[in-house]
Amino acid sequence: MDHSTSDKFTELHSKMNLRDIFSVGSSGLRTRRVRAALSVTGITIGIAALVGILGLSQSGSADLLKDLDALGTNLLTVQAGDGFRSQEATLSLDATAMIDRIGPVYQVSATTKITGGVFLNDLIQDGRTKGITIVAADLNLLSAQRGSLKSGKFLDEMTSQFPFVVLGSVAAERLGIRNTSGDQKVWLKEKWFMVIGIMEPLPLAADLDRSAIIGYPAADKFLGLDEPPEVIYVRAYPEHIYDVRSVMPATVNPENPEEVQVGRASDVLEARIAASDTFLNLFVGLGAVALLVGTIGIANVMVIAVIERRNEIGLRRALGATKFHIASQFLTESLLLSVLGGITGVAVGMSVTATYAISQDWSIVIPVYVVVGGILCSILIGGIAGFYPAMRAANMSPTEALRTK
Repeated sequence: MDHSTSDKFTELHSKMNLRDIFSVGSSGLRTRRVRAALSVTGITIGIAALVGILGLSQSGSADLLKDLDALGTNLLTVQAGDGFRSQEATLSLDATAMIDRIGPVYQVSATTKITGGVFLNDLIQDGRTKGITIVAADLNLLSAQRGSLKSGKFLDEMTSQFPFVVLGSVAAERLGIRNTSGDQKVWLKEKWFMVIGIMEPLPLAADLDRSAIIGYPAADKFLGLDEPPEVIYVRAYPEHIYDVRSVMPATVNPENPEEVQVGRASDVLEARIAASDTFLNLFVGLGAVALLVGTIGIANVMVIAVIERRNEIGLRRALGATKFHIASQFLTESLLLSVLGGITGVAVGMSVTATYAISQDWSIVIPVYVVVGGILCSILIGGIAGFYPAMRAANMSPTEALRTK
């Protein structure tokens, strides 16, 4: 009886259900636990890297998008740019009023930097400023930034006319001032000012975080300010933001519009999202390389397993196992190794994502497609890695497999 006739005969008289195939396929994992654990680890690292990278990227982007939704994308900044004239370009004194006349604009707030240091007392040398600047501002600055206060209150009609100051978050930290509960004073350009408020960080105006903010009347009365605005913050209706941006230079400076620089503050956050997407592609590539290494590792282990278990293959074939049964055994073993690694990798990746997101006060975002994709990817890897070894084992004839060398 030739081999083809024998195979047909055994297929008719030998049966293996799914439970039997699973039991035989998992026997290699139970008898070679260290090797199986090392193979699983390779896939675990790759899947965990992909899940963690995608999860952290989505969590970070969600946090930035949340900030964008809260702060809005309709905040423009207007300041003097580089012109073609020899003299330094500046905004005009009536720039704020001119911008306020633009129809879609509903809020305008100006700021001007003032030279001078900010100190806790009047005995510190002038050069040690700690990077804190004095800024004169309109009363609606906090509202225009959609900011909030950590402590105290912001300037109003009364406090803006007297020596009162509101500190940015970084400025307060560098000065060691945590709240406004006491009569805390700071030395501004040889004048004492009472601290009445400390702001929370302003994502769209980081420079203001390092500032000591006073009202324009107080700046004029106590510090001798007589300068035009340096930066003007403009809120316009979102549907008209691009139109407002296009007409802003000619409105502020009709004679030399090229000397007016108009930017959108939220572009910084959007650039961060774009940058994170770029790094995401890089790290996903690295995770894919790790998966490729894991796939090669499983394929190598399965080839070695076929060589080591030749006698077992020959004996099973002699007892009536078909080529399909042999191939199913080794393919099942490869799939089990890969799926175990995939499940473990998904769990590890989710844990890393959750832990880091909590530490950064981010929302935990783990897309369903990442979890499902990780499991499906591990199944695909197991099939690819186990296909050749399974076919090699199935094509061994009983006499060749039982031959002792």
